[in-house]
Amino acid sequence: VQLQASGGGAVQPGGSLRLSCAASGFRLDNYAIGWFRQAPGKEREGVSCISRNDGRIYYPNSVKGRFNISRDNAKNTVYLQMNNLKPEDTAVYYCATRIHRCTQWTSDFGSWGQGTLVTVSS
Repeated sequence: VQLQASGGGAVQPGGSLRLSCAASGFRLDNYAIGWFRQAPGKEREGVSCISRNDGRIYYPNSVKGRFNISRDNAKNTVYLQMNNLKPEDTAVYYCATRIHRCTQWTSDFGSWGQGTLVTVSS
């Protein structure tokens, strides 16, 4: 059972990235999937979550309207499309699973991927 986040990189402000969260050994559509991020020196925070029935939640006001979470069940993958990126989006991004409904709290989530680094800088 493994969860892997990928797609991070270095972009300029205003740029876009699409992060992927892929699973092996289990089906992601059996879980709510959360995206979290941790900036240097800060606590890990919830960014977005997609429920088992595709309900979508975005937690920081700063990402609403810029980030979009989605699923591709055929590929057993959850995506986080990030547009109009800002320097304050710089962080390591993680995905994680939860059997119950979405929440924004890291302690509510079970399996975690290893994280992918997003750097937004001019």
